[in-house]
Amino acid sequence: MMDLGSISPTLLLASLMVAATPILLAALGELVVERAGVLNLGVEGMMITGAICGFAIAVNTGSPTLGFIAAALGGAALSLLFAILTQVALANHVASGLALTLFGLGLSALLGQGYVGIKPPATDKLDIPVLSDLPVVGPVLFAHDPMVYVGLALTLAVWFVLNRTRAGLILRAVGENHDAAHALGYKVVRVRVMAILFGGACAGLGGAYISLIRVPQWTEGMTAGVGWIALALVVFASWRAGRVMLGAYLFGGVTVLQLNLQAAGVALPVEYLSMSPYIITILVLVIMSAERNRAPASLGRTFHASN
Repeated sequence: MMDLGSISPTLLLASLMVAATPILLAALGELVVERAGVLNLGVEGMMITGAICGFAIAVNTGSPTLGFIAAALGGAALSLLFAILTQVALANHVASGLALTLFGLGLSALLGQGYVGIKPPATDKLDIPVLSDLPVVGPVLFAHDPMVYVGLALTLAVWFVLNRTRAGLILRAVGENHDAAHALGYKVVRVRVMAILFGGACAGLGGAYISLIRVPQWTEGMTAGVGWIALALVVFASWRAGRVMLGAYLFGGVTVLQLNLQAAGVALPVEYLSMSPYIITILVLVIMSAERNRAPASLGRTFHASN
């Protein structure tokens, strides 16, 4: 029996922000990495590693905050392995990234064996006086956990640093032409390693958001392809922070709508509903990126410092 009246628009919009946050965090990190000229396909591995590191520390300390810090460190530690492989050993970016994902999935499964079925400590939601009590707007915008707002603040920070600061200019210069940047005296490898570590930390936070808040439990492989979605999002969003946020919220919204439609008994095969978030997000982002914004010119190319 179909009952569309059971779907609450307010709850739908509030759930959208929660569903979009892990994708947004991971995609923003990868955006910075790719603008520096590095292609890291290990986002999924770093996310799942962050998910178990954050979950384990939160459970053992009773502090979700320490859990998120541990997740960022765990994701950054795994990304450091990628940085050593690609920037020091000069290994292929694609092969190293794929290896990183496989390693992260295996490592997280090993570390998470004793945490299946355990409930993590609850993360408190922000209660903003007056604003949280507003009808419709309050629950949609002002009654979330702090990490939702961290994702929004990070979007603004990434946009500002990339487009309005000297550090962002140097990072983009390295991504566009690493040989010219090197000739001007910029430390290409140092810039790229720092970008990779930042991307790893963001992916770790995204993973921990899934295990501590979105699905508060640990199950093997629980990121379920979110890292790959974040990777695709960066490309379709033409390497722009604002579009990455829009894409993440679009995907989160369609995902939540799909679950609500299933719960309401919509007479469509479940498989079609499950596919819909991916198809709609890809179509919209393809249309958005039709102006063919170029990828960073040095993306995925190995940098060989010449004397």
